[in-house]
Amino acid sequence: MLTVWYNTRCPVCDAGINRQKSRLIEAVKAGRIEFRDINLEPDVLAGHGSSLNDVRRRLHATDGEGNLLVGADVAIAIWRATPGEGWIASLFGNRVVLPVTRVAYDRFADILYAWNRRNGRW
Repeated sequence: MLTVWYNTRCPVCDAGINRQKSRLIEAVKAGRIEFRDINLEPDVLAGHGSSLNDVRRRLHATDGEGNLLVGADVAIAIWRATPGEGWIASLFGNRVVLPVTRVAYDRFADILYAWNRRNGRW
């Protein structure tokens, strides 16, 4: 199972995850993917060395083996699980493009995190 932690207080993050959830209803019902609000479980990823603010800055997830995924790697895992979006995962997650995908995701996440902080979305 892929368990995704995200910040529901971020309107962009919340809208994006809600869109994915609506596309992944069957996977959620079958227990293959789960979406959880980090604000309700702020210390859940402490064992992985991730804080509440780390998750507020970038998506975090654990896979079926308990491995931690962060940032673009989470987005790619979600796209792989979403019907009709596997091609996006293949495009942005291939070994040639993945480093660029990670940098682009991280820069966008930094901007979004700063915007949320300025607007008091904690």
